[in-house]
Amino acid sequence: MRSLVTAPASRHVGLTTVTTGLVHALDRRGVRVGFCKPIAQPLDGGEDRSNAFVRAVSMIRPPEPISLAEVEALLRADRDQDLMELVAARCLQAGQDCDVLVVEGLAPTEAAVYATRVNNLMAKALDADLVLVTTPHGLEASRVADAAAIAAHAFRLDRPAAVIVNRANLVRPARVVGEHAQVSDLAPVSKALTTAFADARMPLAGLIPYDAGLAVPRFGDVATAIGAHPVLAGDTSRRVHSLALAGQPCEKALVDMRPGTLLVAPVERADLILAASASAANGLNLAGLILVGDVQADARILSLCRGIAGALPVWTVAGKALDAVTAIQRMNLEIPVDDRERIQDAATGVAEHLERGWLDSLTANARETRLSPPAFRHRLIQEAQKANKRIVLPEGTEPRTLKAVQICHERKIARCVLLGNPQEIRDAALKAGVTLPDDVEIIDHLAEMPRLAPILMELRKAKGMTRDQAEQELADTIMPGTLLLKLGEVDGLVSGAVHTTAHTIRPALQLIKTAPGCSLVSSIFFICLPEQVVVFGDCAVNPNPTSEQLADIAIQSAESAIAFGIPARVAMLSYSTGESGTGADVELVKQASAMAKAKRPDLAIDGPLQYDAATQMDVARSKAPKSAVAGKATVLIFPDLNTGNVTYKAVQRSANVVSIGPMLQGMAKPVNDLSRGALVDDIVFTIALTAIQAAAVKPAARAAT
Repeated sequence: MRSLVTAPASRHVGLTTVTTGLVHALDRRGVRVGFCKPIAQPLDGGEDRSNAFVRAVSMIRPPEPISLAEVEALLRADRDQDLMELVAARCLQAGQDCDVLVVEGLAPTEAAVYATRVNNLMAKALDADLVLVTTPHGLEASRVADAAAIAAHAFRLDRPAAVIVNRANLVRPARVVGEHAQVSDLAPVSKALTTAFADARMPLAGLIPYDAGLAVPRFGDVATAIGAHPVLAGDTSRRVHSLALAGQPCEKALVDMRPGTLLVAPVERADLILAASASAANGLNLAGLILVGDVQADARILSLCRGIAGALPVWTVAGKALDAVTAIQRMNLEIPVDDRERIQDAATGVAEHLERGWLDSLTANARETRLSPPAFRHRLIQEAQKANKRIVLPEGTEPRTLKAVQICHERKIARCVLLGNPQEIRDAALKAGVTLPDDVEIIDHLAEMPRLAPILMELRKAKGMTRDQAEQELADTIMPGTLLLKLGEVDGLVSGAVHTTAHTIRPALQLIKTAPGCSLVSSIFFICLPEQVVVFGDCAVNPNPTSEQLADIAIQSAESAIAFGIPARVAMLSYSTGESGTGADVELVKQASAMAKAKRPDLAIDGPLQYDAATQMDVARSKAPKSAVAGKATVLIFPDLNTGNVTYKAVQRSANVVSIGPMLQGMAKPVNDLSRGALVDDIVFTIALTAIQAAAVKPAARAAT
């Protein structure tokens, strides 16, 4: 096992964020990575941020760190080696079965003046490579490299194993909410730093650019920081991008009411309270409203607002409005331990800017990599980017869909096409605080009706479709989206954030139909277990499949697993393993297993198997010792929808794991359904899945449709 100790070259370098990003970079490559923060440094007496950050981006559960009080007691007693024994014990626990162990050192503070000394002791005790983290702090590139070299000498090293420069292009940090930090163009900064570190013979492992989005707090963070209390609780997860003190007349205050704005107003200003609530009711995504004063807000006004404000958070705090604004501007902008979105964005930003060659060198002698959940998600994004497919989204005005489209275009996951009235889509984006990239295509489905109606009539002439019926069908965005897919003008379709599954699938079954050789449409979920990703099927479509249908589901699911980088070892599940049980249900699974094996002898398929025999090696040795699947199944096929749906939800909720899906399979071209409770990330990954499916569509299938 290779051990790394990350340590700061100076104060305020973002050590925790960079360390979390390094763990995330290794984890999403499938490396068996462990993490340990041996010594706690909790913020304001709360939970240690480092452990919370790593838990937010991985399935790693680090050991409990040593308290600062215990560390300081040992240091005062000159018991350095006793301290290092405690450190080594925790690192040994964290590094079990790992190829790389990342150990985060101490950050220097007014209290922890001994940080460098302890970090030095840890690096030596663990025989670990030193990774220094630094930041320019506005200095010239040569001075940044010199400072890193001086920091390395404190470890009695000519140079560390690597240096990571965080916030490489930050000139002046943003110190208050809504203030924009001053940044330089990254390209010349990167060139200067690379040259300076090469001249200093210091190994540069990454240049991390500053991301202004990571300094954007939630409304709840702001409210807590100033001691505010809820009047209308609302959605406290909204992001505060700007701050406005509304002391002027209402018509002027309306100018400041933009998406992401936190409005601070005197509690007596009933006109502003009503204006903000009405704006929220009209779809304007304000961050929230803080009412300031030593009296209570008018109950009649609040009663009116309660009916129209929706999710707008309205909170109150005593004092003066200007004092509240000052308190907000002085609040700590560090990422809270429960802000998973900012933590994940920060870790991803670091991971994407670390040198690939350096990361490769860390695992040069590692074992075969596993497909961990972060590795799987990263693979989805990479494969979708390579596919470069055109995906249509019929729900063009849906706020989560709009945000997902923005992300997909910024990360080049897919070329998204939104259907609907262009002005309504742009208005919806503005209200949701979404900036749609210029290259996002918007198609007015009603303007396309004269072209598409005759085509639909021809395709459905066997059903006697009239012009009026065709136009009625095309008035709903799902049908024209499906028809564009049928015509090959787009490569896939994603819907369901506001439509039912039946609404999404019906046009596809009518126009796209099943792929050659497939007799039915089925579904799978990708279940992200702590150590690997497995496939569950069918958990969403077919209630009581026949043996023939169950065999097809198994083959479809195996092919989907392979397409997404998961080795296909298919277990046909039942309440019986092998010949141990009898009954109609067991016989159905036996027949399905035999049919699937006959159709695809190249696949590893076995059944019937009980769930524990399929997934646990110790049980497999007892119940199915000769099986090539038992104990290591990666594709689990349930005998009916009732069993599959209950099991996937039980695993998802009880084990607290992420499930991605359902992904539909068996269609000639990819059409995927969303849950109506889907999060933005769910939509992004479904778009990525759809793009990858589209890339795998065989030419014959394209021609057939």
